Amino acid sequence: MSDPIGRPGTPAQLKALRDAPEPGAGEGGFSSGGHRVVPGEIDLSHKVILYLEDITVAFDGFKALNKLSLSIDDGELRAIIGPNGAGKTTMMDVITGKTRPDSGKAFLGQTLDLTRMSEPEIARAGIGRKFQKPSVFEQASPQENLWLACAGRKGWLDSLRQRIAPGQSERIDEVLETVGLSAERDRPAGSLSHGQKQWLEIGMLLIQDPKLLLLDEPVAGLSDEETERTAELLRRLAGNHSVVVVEHDMHFVDQLDCPVTVLHQGQVIAEGDLATVQADQRVIEVYLGR
Repeated sequence: MSDPIGRPGTPAQLKALRDAPEPGAGEGGFSSGGHRVVPGEIDLSHKVILYLEDITVAFDGFKALNKLSLSIDDGELRAIIGPNGAGKTTMMDVITGKTRPDSGKAFLGQTLDLTRMSEPEIARAGIGRKFQKPSVFEQASPQENLWLACAGRKGWLDSLRQRIAPGQSERIDEVLETVGLSAERDRPAGSLSHGQKQWLEIGMLLIQDPKLLLLDEPVAGLSDEETERTAELLRRLAGNHSVVVVEHDMHFVDQLDCPVTVLHQGQVIAEGDLATVQADQRVIEVYLGR
């Protein structure tokens, strides 16, 4: 199975970016089912970056999402928790265009209808997704991985043959500093620890300057120290980016110190700070009590 488009830095995504249609002449944007989508132009006049309303997705009669409604504010850090099968992955698949909902609405900002956009269009509009298992070019260094992730429509082999422009070099340095990999910039990525590979892949999202980051269990397999550093990193990213974290590690969620949404059977059953949702009897029964 090929890697999903939403996984930045993989050959599949770089090929998709390279092969995606060019913006319309004189328009500076590309068509999306009648909408003109301009990268970087998200209507945040209502301070909401993601809006889901009554999203339903059924697979062979099973409702993975059942009239799911959720909104994420611009610059917000949000944790999404819930038992296996709650609909967390399907929700992210809908947001990134991998899965089309049977009904409901999904908007980036006030005007970009995600249900009418392709995966590459959604990625270029400002949504980046990181999967649980890190996926980096292990033979390339961290700085080369970041260069490949921001290569745009150029082929990744061609990109390696070119010199990094001064402006890009400064941006790469900035991202390496942000994710704590400046000292590892020239090492083969394959020699990094599991936690460092997770941070590098987050950096490969950041280099594309997404407005919304979707992270799937970013601390799975990490040490306590790496988990703490990851929580600190995500707290720092919030404000400049909106960050949605799907997670099972309650200690990590506590470290994020952010609003929490609990999903069960494809619906939101509780929202609030961690203490509030942990005290909710229904959450205890369907999730925390297990």
